[in-house]
Amino acid sequence: MIHMGDDAKISYSFHKPFSITYYTLSNRGFSAGSPRVLRRQGCVFPLEKSLSLYKFLLNSNQVSPVDYQLPYPYGNINHMLKNLIETMRPRQWTKNLVIFAGLVFDRQLFVASSALRVLAAFFLFCLVSGLTYTINDIIDLKADRHHPQKCHRPIASGRLSLRHAVVFAILLSLVAFSAAFLLSWKFGLICITYTLLMLAYSKWLKHIMLVDVMVIAIGFLLRVFAGISVIEVTFFSPWLFFLTALLALFLGFGKRFAELRLLEGSAGEFRKVLDGYSIPLLNQYLEVMLASILITYMLYSFSAHPQGPTYTMMLTTPFVFFGIFRYMYLIQNSDTTSTPEEVLLKDHPLQAAILLWVVAVMLILYL
Repeated sequence: MIHMGDDAKISYSFHKPFSITYYTLSNRGFSAGSPRVLRRQGCVFPLEKSLSLYKFLLNSNQVSPVDYQLPYPYGNINHMLKNLIETMRPRQWTKNLVIFAGLVFDRQLFVASSALRVLAAFFLFCLVSGLTYTINDIIDLKADRHHPQKCHRPIASGRLSLRHAVVFAILLSLVAFSAAFLLSWKFGLICITYTLLMLAYSKWLKHIMLVDVMVIAIGFLLRVFAGISVIEVTFFSPWLFFLTALLALFLGFGKRFAELRLLEGSAGEFRKVLDGYSIPLLNQYLEVMLASILITYMLYSFSAHPQGPTYTMMLTTPFVFFGIFRYMYLIQNSDTTSTPEEVLLKDHPLQAAILLWVVAVMLILYL
């Protein structure tokens, strides 16, 4: 951050290709007029010229809290595709793996027709979830530009033009929803319901205490329903629906706890809904969810096998216990506000517990 006096500052960020973000005071002069021309021409400053521009801005004393970023070369197809994919948040797609629950627990994983239909549903749901993120970034463009973290997203940072993002969202919605209805009309309705719910969450529901986490749980339940809507399910325990909802609530409250513990007094500035939560309250929620998950899973394990009550699924409970306790440890001791999917992608002990649980479940159900 470059400071100019007591109330003026200029910030800059480095990207590939190189560009800069700075703050302009008015629409007069070189600092505001030239960047608009450069944007239309699709130019990018080399490092030396960019630093020279900064010196000019510093000397011109034209600074305010309105950010502007020098443009990226939008004509580069590979660059644009990379930013479109980043806007769709592929890291978040790990949550869509829940779609395979019906296929796996109904013992149809090795039935080619069913597996292909669920795989297609997973792919389409990833497109739908990516669509919701893209639309959300378009709607929140102005707010994201002033956010310390969201300002680096492709649309907010200027790496992806608003026009390209809108065209992409329209085309993606046509392709994803059309394909979803072709696969199954029930699946198509679930996709539309999920999209509307997530857009409502991004705009309004995420600011309402408890509702914010419950909407996340509903999103996971919709994923489970999406998976079983495209195949004929003969055996799927109702306990799995309860378990999915409880686990989603647990992860949601855990994320709120990590944010509140790390941000402390400034938590409300990061996420408004955090003003309604407190560390003791979230600890109580987590304890209730923890006990509920473990009890529900044990009840499910008695009726998990299609051939009738069996104790073999009880052998998987140690992996579930370890995974839950490990996540509790991470949110209590981590110095970041990582999302559950980021924790899953980074923590090796948790990954090992999940892998061992999957192997044990497959052996019990399919052998």
